[in-house]
Amino acid sequence: MVKADAQTVLVLSGPNLNLLGQRQPEIYGTDSLDDHMQRVVQTAQHLGLQIEIISAQGVAELVTAVHSARGRCAAIIINPGALTHFAWSLHDALASFAGPIVEVHLSNPATRETWRHESVVAPVASGSIAGFGADSYVFAVHAIATLLAKKK
Repeated sequence: MVKADAQTVLVLSGPNLNLLGQRQPEIYGTDSLDDHMQRVVQTAQHLGLQIEIISAQGVAELVTAVHSARGRCAAIIINPGALTHFAWSLHDALASFAGPIVEVHLSNPATRETWRHESVVAPVASGSIAGFGADSYVFAVHAIATLLAKKK
């Protein structure tokens, strides 16, 4: 297996996140996914990390991205969107990844509809960051940088 690049973090966004800024701004805010990713890249650069970004509309695309990150990327930040609650194949793919994984949500699923309360990603993630709006992604980059520094 190829050794993972100690500086590369894969950032995955699930279905409908491409509509951020347009879809339910009262819940998700007015920033677009591009706005969020620009902050991720800026934060990562400040921390000495490189970012690879993939936005996918289906679980198969996310699973494939996780598989391709194995042995190549040091960590994963993932906002699986609604796939959080039922995508067991995504859970299994993430379980096969050796580096730290941080699950991100702009809103707090625990304060929303009951069906959003369970995450199939959380059991295989190093941690979850939820409910901090646009800061959620920035906090996730800082969390990954901290986890990677501890592995050195």
